[in-house]
Amino acid sequence: MRAVLQQDACLFPASVFDPLSARMAEHLGFELGMLAGSVASWHVLGAPDQVVLTLTELAETAHRIGRASSLSLLVDADHGFGNALNVRRTIAELEDAGVSGLTIEDTELPQPFAKPAKGLIDAAEAMGKFQAAVDARTDPLLCVFARTTALSNLPMREALERIALYNTAKVDGLFLVGVQNWEQLKAIRSVTSLPLLLGSTPKELKDARQLAQLNVKVALEGHSPFNEALRATFEELQRLRARVSPNMGPPIAKDLLLKTLTQEAEYKQWIKTYLNPPQ
Repeated sequence: MRAVLQQDACLFPASVFDPLSARMAEHLGFELGMLAGSVASWHVLGAPDQVVLTLTELAETAHRIGRASSLSLLVDADHGFGNALNVRRTIAELEDAGVSGLTIEDTELPQPFAKPAKGLIDAAEAMGKFQAAVDARTDPLLCVFARTTALSNLPMREALERIALYNTAKVDGLFLVGVQNWEQLKAIRSVTSLPLLLGSTPKELKDARQLAQLNVKVALEGHSPFNEALRATFEELQRLRARVSPNMGPPIAKDLLLKTLTQEAEYKQWIKTYLNPPQ
């Protein structure tokens, strides 16, 4: 993750959700994977992104991905699962899981009683959370990013003021949600020197070279891999329910998905090495 921040380029990472999807991304040459809170909630609980996923469940998912793949993993740690003390625990658990980076956001989560969803916490409280995250880090390679949805919740002037404040935090970069155009991005760049990461990058901002010039290091493109996996599974189950022959696909796809990605050759060699008597 630190190598990504130091290079003069913008990466479009792979959205991953389990060991095999991470291995696919690594096999295809992605330098970075992203585990989103929404995707983790869908995959682990079959539930919407309402922060009912626990820290333990998120950390376990990240650990399984890291155990199966050497793909550098960036994790959406939501609001740190509570106050600044909970943020410290979040850092400890995800650091132990081996992630390369994580985001802590200033959204008021979970949704409080009698208030609108996804408002912002006070900027001072957010700064305390970011400081707690940095202080709790024991691995100097772990990257901590301050995430904000100010652009979606505040007038542009107030959003820039909050971003300028976050620029003074000892974090490794800013993760911005809600950037819509180049003008906004240039205005943001004028108030912060920190590396930038974009969430849900719109089509208008897909020019990697121009993004890099504005110090954007990572630009997310949504979570289509999970959505496509869901669609393909549903359609195949529909075929099976209708008593239609399964769609096995071309043999090369089967070999790639079931043999290469599940390391069949390595397991056969281990069986030969460890489970057979010496000749």
